[in-house]
Amino acid sequence: MKILVLEDNITLCNFIKESLVKEGYLVDTFSDGEEALEVLNNGYSCFILDINVPSIDGISILDTIRVYSKNTPVIIISANHDLEKIKASYELGCDDYLKKPFLMYELIQKVKKLCDTKDTVINFTNGFMYDFKNRHMTNDNQDVKLAKKEILFLELLCKSNTRIFTFEEIEDYVWEGEPTSLTNIRALVKRLRKKIPENSIIIVKGIGYKLNI
Repeated sequence: MKILVLEDNITLCNFIKESLVKEGYLVDTFSDGEEALEVLNNGYSCFILDINVPSIDGISILDTIRVYSKNTPVIIISANHDLEKIKASYELGCDDYLKKPFLMYELIQKVKKLCDTKDTVINFTNGFMYDFKNRHMTNDNQDVKLAKKEILFLELLCKSNTRIFTFEEIEDYVWEGEPTSLTNIRALVKRLRKKIPENSIIIVKGIGYKLNI
């Protein structure tokens, strides 16, 4: 699971990254709002945004995120205790607001609550199991080797085994913001179906893919 952190205090930013990496998350950090804006579509599962950063403030970044994604968790962190800023953050759709200084434990717990799946191990049929947290697939306790895009695709679908993920969501998450085609997505699914029970992934025509487990 990949997280974007926007924080211009380099010491705090590095501390947040180190703490999240220890919990098994992939973390990209930025100190400038404009730089963060350019990579918002790179397949992030969570955003941690400071308000007062150079170029483009965190609330404006939040507004942009909500244009294309209503569900991706966003946590605002700020030393600004102005009620109007807090209200604006929630009105634009932030999931939580942490006032500085805060305990790193508190931030990590909020990330886990908002971003982690309830089930860390997904049971497929025919002895296949996928360890979501460790990105590890087994078949009757034997390792099943998966390529990076196969892992990202499974990770996305495992976030909700009842939801249909659109082709656009798959492109953003699996190709990490790089443009791709339906042909490439279908080819990825075809390869993955050879490694896991074929009927575990089904297509909903014209919309996207979902798990069938």
